[in-house]
Amino acid sequence: MSDGYFNEKPGRALRSWALYQMLAGAGWGAVFVLAIAAILLALWGVSLLLPEESKQAPSPYQSSITLVVDTATV
Repeated sequence: MSDGYFNEKPGRALRSWALYQMLAGAGWGAVFVLAIAAILLALWGVSLLLPEESKQAPSPYQSSITLVVDTATV
């Protein structure tokens, strides 16, 4: 450890520590956001590889919606 640390005023040392903690938290937040963005970008890339017919298929949830409507009208 350098000798300059012990000559530093307590308020200044506390501000330096707080700034480091905030910057470290911002860095971890940036890593998290970039990881989520990379996952979404990978999903988008995979969707480009799918054939066009798969994107125009009817919704698989349609049967569950009609089941709820049939049950509600009975």
